[in-house]
Amino acid sequence: MTPEETVDYNIKVAWHAISRMYNTQAAKHDITTSIGFVLLNIDQENGTPATKIAPLLGLETRSLTRILRSMEDKGLIYKQADTQDKRSVRIFLTEDGLRNKEISRQTVRHFNLKVREEIPQSELDVFFRVVGQITGMIEGKTLYDNFKLKPLRSAESSAT
Repeated sequence: MTPEETVDYNIKVAWHAISRMYNTQAAKHDITTSIGFVLLNIDQENGTPATKIAPLLGLETRSLTRILRSMEDKGLIYKQADTQDKRSVRIFLTEDGLRNKEISRQTVRHFNLKVREEIPQSELDVFFRVVGQITGMIEGKTLYDNFKLKPLRSAESSAT
């Protein structure tokens, strides 16, 4: 099986192309794709608990911490103790954060509208269904339950 025939290769290639495209747009506004996605997931009025953002984006907490620090340094967000739970910190958008959230929203919306202009809804429905099934298989954590590696052949035996 060539890489081009594998599901994971095609998903990875598509995501990297999308990520590069978004990063090109984001760089025009001195942000990154990651920052844009975080901005899109922060509630404009009530802020968002810091602990809720990483799972929304599929990020590790360490990665999110680094992104939030960068966003704070750029003046896009500020942190405030949660009024209900003093142990929790909520993330709020500054004026610059709100402006960049809108830029991110419009960028994502434009991409999706262009894709929908080119690809029929029936094909997108199949795509969403297949991606959902793949995600379900992975998140079900049963993909490798009965998996056993086949014995590897040594270089000598494979040469004969």
